[in-house]
Amino acid sequence: MAASVVVDPGEPLTLTTEDGERLAATHLAGPDGAPGPGSIGVVVAHGFTGSIDKPGVRAVCTSLAGSSGVVAFDFRGHGRSTGHSTLGDREVLDLEAAVAAARRLGYERIVTCGWSMGASVVLRHGALVGGVDAVVSVSAVSRWFYRDTAPMRRVHWAIETRLGRLVARRMTGTRITPHGWVEVPESPVEVVGRISPIPLLLVHGDRDHYFPVEHPQALYDAAGEPKELWLLEGFGHAESAATPEIVERIAAHLPALLARG
Repeated sequence: MAASVVVDPGEPLTLTTEDGERLAATHLAGPDGAPGPGSIGVVVAHGFTGSIDKPGVRAVCTSLAGSSGVVAFDFRGHGRSTGHSTLGDREVLDLEAAVAAARRLGYERIVTCGWSMGASVVLRHGALVGGVDAVVSVSAVSRWFYRDTAPMRRVHWAIETRLGRLVARRMTGTRITPHGWVEVPESPVEVVGRISPIPLLLVHGDRDHYFPVEHPQALYDAAGEPKELWLLEGFGHAESAATPEIVERIAAHLPALLARG
């Protein structure tokens, strides 16, 4: 993100998930202050190494708050939240706790906006839980166990080895469960068709070094209407590559996306 972006730490919140995790969260009220009729609340779901205290995530939230209210949170195993990351499985419960908080704050229309791991979570949440008014998924993987790029081979090393999990915790603050998945959850491409009729926007960069463009194309092909796919020239991966212009373009498009629902 550009160094000139001024980030707003927002109003601190603590969320509790259905299975008892406590999540650090923040609320940015947006330009209109208190939510009212027709207000839009964007729930931001960060990536695998993200946190609401990290500059890239905070800059995304601040850019979105220029036109909408924002609720952002730390997934389990990240930042100041409890627990361990389950890499997109139980995180659906984390997102649902944040969506419920946005509703309690008074936002009438809720948009989930996920990045990388969070992009997969918003797809699974939209399909398995629903109850939101639009879904925006940025830099999502389509299927699990993808290892065809060097960055993803490093990610799998971090997930699957004791040393890798230790390095991830020390270097990024991400605490990964050592137990893996007891039962493999349905992948984003397997569930994305169930999001319909909730409007879906898929955003992906043609320079994403984690997940090439076959992933958003597979998700788009499997999704139901209404759906949109933006393949952005020169865009890399998730929050770390998102310029203010990209985030502002997403924010400006939300009323049109919501109208499709």
